[in-house]
Amino acid sequence: MTVNYKEIGLVNTKEIYAKAVGGGYAIPGYNFNNMEQLQAIIMACSETKSPVVLQISSGARKYANQTLLRYMAEGAVEYSKEIGDGIPIALHLDHGDTFELCKSCIDLGFSSVMIDGSSHPYDENIKLTKRVVEYAHQYDVTVEGELGVLAGIEDEVAAGKSTYTRPEEVQDFVEKTNVDSLAISIGTSHGANKFTPEQCRKNEAGEYIPPPLKFDILKEVEKRLPGFAIVLHGSSSVPKDIVKIINDNGGDIKDAIGIPEEQLRKAAESAVCKINIDSDGRLAMTAAVRKVFNEKPEVFDPRKYLGPARESLKELYKHKITNVLGSNNKA
Repeated sequence: MTVNYKEIGLVNTKEIYAKAVGGGYAIPGYNFNNMEQLQAIIMACSETKSPVVLQISSGARKYANQTLLRYMAEGAVEYSKEIGDGIPIALHLDHGDTFELCKSCIDLGFSSVMIDGSSHPYDENIKLTKRVVEYAHQYDVTVEGELGVLAGIEDEVAAGKSTYTRPEEVQDFVEKTNVDSLAISIGTSHGANKFTPEQCRKNEAGEYIPPPLKFDILKEVEKRLPGFAIVLHGSSSVPKDIVKIINDNGGDIKDAIGIPEEQLRKAAESAVCKINIDSDGRLAMTAAVRKVFNEKPEVFDPRKYLGPARESLKELYKHKITNVLGSNNKA
């Protein structure tokens, strides 16, 4: 049985992306795998009055069960009304890699899906993306495609090196697939180790400064697709203070380098209408849990360590919404 996302109070991404493109801000794409992550996302977005794209990866579906996750998203809609005025919430498949996976999510009530054919040759990417779009649009579900490859590892998405998006391909790709939004590669990457120290320069304080994003590519894409919805994946900043808390409390995260927030803010002011942030959230929760375990080794009630983790994640996401994405008060 097919469930339409509108029946459970979700929105697709068409209108919220159009407003973001025209308003010079980006909507958060936040992944969740469990209740505490979802609570933190809804609290952060409700308190800042931000729209949000709730993202479920293939790995999350296997970990938590796709049916449970869908009903959790339905609960999130009601929860946002309970603690505020309600916010626009889209439920999105992150990095779907097959037609069958995308179809399954659409049938289950997702309002948006990503079909990532970027690992295929260009013509195969077009064929696969077009097939997903044709099915999704029957149910008014929006589709995100991808051109270019991001390096790094996150869940089941892995690539050894980045391949920048070729601006000369984007118009042809969008016209042939009729995709609603496009993820591009301009220097972001998945995971907490986005760059090696050798790829960076050091400032006077001895801190690693990563290479800047390729805003020339973004500008050319905008020129060829005026007003079109552009998405950035792999956009965690890997805050040094959070990594330090992890390492000070028994962790061992080395050479963790992310995307500077000021570069993401610059991207959000362009046609980039959604920015995906996942690793930062994982780091924030891990730091909070490790701190509790180290300072209070007698604790064994999950609420005593998952509660602080939830609060830490909420505060991080409120910061991202207000100071990086600019999506506060846009709900």
